Amino acid sequence: MSGLFALLDDIAALARLTTASLDDVAGAAGRAGAKAAGVVVDDAAVTPRYVQGLKPERELSIIWRIAKGSLRNKLLFILPVALILSQFAPWALTPILMLGGCYLAYEGAEKLWEAFSGHTEHPEERDEKVAADPAEHERTVVSGAVRTDFILSAEIMVIALNEVASEGLVSRAVILAVVAVAITALVYGAVALIVKMDDAGLALARRGTGAVAALGRGLVKAMPIVLRTLSVVGIAAMLWVGGHILLVGLDELGFTPPYDLVHHLEVAVADATGALGGFLGWLTNTVGSAILGIVVGAVIVAVLHLVPRRGTKDDTAHA
Repeated sequence: MSGLFALLDDIAALARLTTASLDDVAGAAGRAGAKAAGVVVDDAAVTPRYVQGLKPERELSIIWRIAKGSLRNKLLFILPVALILSQFAPWALTPILMLGGCYLAYEGAEKLWEAFSGHTEHPEERDEKVAADPAEHERTVVSGAVRTDFILSAEIMVIALNEVASEGLVSRAVILAVVAVAITALVYGAVALIVKMDDAGLALARRGTGAVAALGRGLVKAMPIVLRTLSVVGIAAMLWVGGHILLVGLDELGFTPPYDLVHHLEVAVADATGALGGFLGWLTNTVGSAILGIVVGAVIVAVLHLVPRRGTKDDTAHA
């Protein structure tokens, strides 16, 4: 009988230990996710622009496909590579992240170039492409979104990894997996709500009365503005996040002047503006990072646009 009680005590102790471990994982995942909150917001702002112009009935399907691609990015590619590098070659994480930062800066700068040069795709042209091959258009949209998400997801996971660097390898893997699933659900759940808000407003306007119908009409009128605003925020986010990755990466690699300049400006603004100091200091850092993102992105855009033209001219000359 005493043996049975001892076994039950062991089971109870194991259960308490398991519960404590789960609490530790949840707490660590929460802290790690909070550290990456800025990038999470950027990810949520970037994604809605990919479903603009698509048929309403296809929006949720596209978002679901992007969400699956995002989770696949995090769990199958980024998480194993990040864990292996953090264990055996932690010095490689920063240069790899900086390559991703360059890509984000390029994406944002190219959108700016298209907007100011008038080379943006007109709605009629986009509609013709959709009509010609809607399935191919959707694949292009999803692949572009997942490609951009890969960079944002990489930074989210590396930020989270840095927060739990003192944990064991298995604990790090579990915590990062929890962060990956939770953040993906949060981001794409929010995106789904945003892009379907106009449909919800239309339903309220048709079926409701009085204040409910008025709320529905307000949502319908507001959502195009919200989506356009998010599109702009998404471009700004790519420039900011890309620039910030480069700013921090250069500092970690030993080239400190850009980071020092932005940091000193951030501290000076925060100290000089009282109650709003925290926000204005953060805004200063954001603007400084975005400027670096624009500069680096513009250089890459210029190279990628000038090199093909030069090659074409040389071919013409030889002909």
